[in-house]
Amino acid sequence: MSTRIAFLKGHGTENDFVIVPDPDNVIDLPPAAVAALCDRRAGIGGDGLLHVVRSAAHPDAEEMAAEAEWFMDYRNGDGSTAEMCGNGVRVFARYLQEAGLAVEGDLAIATRGGVKTVHLAKDGDITVGMGKALLPEGQVTVSVGERSWPARNVNMGNPHAVAFVDDLGHAGDLFTPPPFSPASVYPDGVNVEFVVDRAPRHVAMRVHERGSGETRSCGTGACAVAVATARRDGADPAVTGTPVTYTVDVPGGTLRITEHPDGEIEMTGPAVIVAEGEIDTDRLRAATR
Repeated sequence: MSTRIAFLKGHGTENDFVIVPDPDNVIDLPPAAVAALCDRRAGIGGDGLLHVVRSAAHPDAEEMAAEAEWFMDYRNGDGSTAEMCGNGVRVFARYLQEAGLAVEGDLAIATRGGVKTVHLAKDGDITVGMGKALLPEGQVTVSVGERSWPARNVNMGNPHAVAFVDDLGHAGDLFTPPPFSPASVYPDGVNVEFVVDRAPRHVAMRVHERGSGETRSCGTGACAVAVATARRDGADPAVTGTPVTYTVDVPGGTLRITEHPDGEIEMTGPAVIVAEGEIDTDRLRAATR
């Protein structure tokens, strides 16, 4: 029998998501269904899907339920799961606010990358505590066509390879994952950021997100870029005791990234809900055949 599932559509600096509220975790969302919903021609369209579930109702989050009522069960556009999505957390928080499930101020959200602290500001921007960056040792190289660059390995709860280039056009079309080596560094794939300088403490980036292709923005990627750029510039708040902030331009807008002396990173930017509707489950099943 056909049923109807509520959905919303939102974006953070044009990194866009299908939002499926499901507090009790009763909706079946296999990878094929997620991919069908995220398809830009045959579905609703999105870089990923935000499955909104109470932490206590999801096996991946029940241990975090005491800290965070809500779990962002994030899926990439191809249906695969991911540890974390920075822009997605902001959009997730905006949904909770507009649904009357959160108010201005601080909010904890559970993710596969841990519990994230979110601040909903009066001016509309949302700040997310993104945790600390890990900087694994070892040389990484990424390539596009005949060009190759050394890349900084940064982990923000998900893996990133940050390459500084002379021109963002050198990143190519980013439809397919840029090759990297050695392959053993990222056994589950990697998000690859290409970065150019704009001004002091101001950079621009393009990104290939694993499982989604090129996206208009990537929150964890912007954080990885800010940390990699700071280290390249000789700035380390843990050493100086002074926070450092970078402006990071993405194709869909601008994010502000601050790294604090204790290593904690904050990302600030907008989040917007643009539409809502219903999905017919019979049609969704037909789309996955």
